[in-house]
Amino acid sequence: MGIDIRKIDEIIERYDKSEESLLAILQDFQHTFRYVPEEGMKRVSEVLGVPESKIYGVGTFYKALSLKPVGRHTCKVCTGTACHLKGAHTLTDIIGKELGVEPGGTTKDGRFTLQTVNCVGACALAPVVMVDDEDYYEGSSPQDVLKNLRKYK
Repeated sequence: MGIDIRKIDEIIERYDKSEESLLAILQDFQHTFRYVPEEGMKRVSEVLGVPESKIYGVGTFYKALSLKPVGRHTCKVCTGTACHLKGAHTLTDIIGKELGVEPGGTTKDGRFTLQTVNCVGACALAPVVMVDDEDYYEGSSPQDVLKNLRKYK
């Protein structure tokens, strides 16, 4: 299943044809396709006149961008110091077993990507699990985490 080049062109057309638009275009690719497709990077290179190597560099530099498809839902476990001390690694293990995926991986059905992140800035609420960068679950026990994840299935 390839990416529709017309959709890529529609996204690119929303922006000025300058290098300053690069990050915004890649963010739109991420939002639309759930990753930055190679076809999109090549097309952006052609249209903006930016070398593919530079586009690849931007695509790999920013954590918000992924060069491989991510799940419909992203589950992020904070592993900062406070969360680590309050059991973040146990939560990561339990979530990984529940979903059948290792951190950094995506479930076979494409529903979830499990990630660990360095800090979400909510240390007083440790440990913290985020789903889709919108839903925060603080002070999470393993039972709470599993119950909350089932909402997204």
